Amino acid sequence: MSAPTNSFEPPKAASDSLGCRPDKLSASHELRGSDMTFYRKRLDDRALSQVTTQASARGFLLGVSMSARHRRSIFRGRQAAAHDFGRGDIYIRDFADDYRADIHGSFDFTLVELPPAFFERAAQELRGAPVTGLATVVAQHDPVLEHLVHALAPALARPEQACSLFIDQLGTVIGTHLLQRYAGARLAQPRSGALSRVHEERAKQLLLSKVKGNVSIPEIARECNMSASYFLRAFKETTGQTPHQWLMAQRVEKAREFLANTELPLAEIAVACNFYDQSHFSRVFSQLMGSSPGNWRRRAGR
Repeated sequence: MSAPTNSFEPPKAASDSLGCRPDKLSASHELRGSDMTFYRKRLDDRALSQVTTQASARGFLLGVSMSARHRRSIFRGRQAAAHDFGRGDIYIRDFADDYRADIHGSFDFTLVELPPAFFERAAQELRGAPVTGLATVVAQHDPVLEHLVHALAPALARPEQACSLFIDQLGTVIGTHLLQRYAGARLAQPRSGALSRVHEERAKQLLLSKVKGNVSIPEIARECNMSASYFLRAFKETTGQTPHQWLMAQRVEKAREFLANTELPLAEIAVACNFYDQSHFSRVFSQLMGSSPGNWRRRAGR
């Protein structure tokens, strides 16, 4: 009697929400903001791979190439068109359409998912009929988006340490650029160039009251009775800084008082000033003061 044949085959790994095989990716990060979700997907393998997603009501997806060379063949029915991407080249696609692309070799993309709720909230800022989507583009260079996603890269690499305030700022700027350039939207201008004294004090109070910057730009903007993009422009006009820059400056000022007047270890000062850890404290302090906390303390005579 012959031995039974083992016909078991291991199941194929499921694709992630963007149609990638997680077991094949060299890096995969996800970061959620108030209005959108950010991803970093990288594949170092030179073999041919494929990305597929079924049609859904998820909104739109922006992809920005972080690498100098990438080629993909995008299918419409049985017909495929090849597209070459350079660094800073983008694509925008509608989740309402089935998507299939053959990936020729390695890739590195930052992706931004814009749900229907993003367009609903944006309608408050639009003149005329609100837009419900974006133009579909493939392999088009956009230096503005290239710059913005590179600023986002450190937060995507450490999503557990990401400051929601910083993420919301970048998301608001990215969203405004997309609406203006790829939806033809005209955004209404603020009624005044600066915040009123009442709104400035309320905004700063909210920024200081939230531990580790876990307050959203939309939340503060609602308290000031304005949209997120209005608020960002008005806050910078008023203070000369973005909300995140202003908050970091306040924490560094508080840290300087500790450094000058106490002998607390740097790790304890970092906690007291609401930095994530000593490394984060040292990095921000050095950027703003041009010196590490330890060197600054020594020069201050402690």
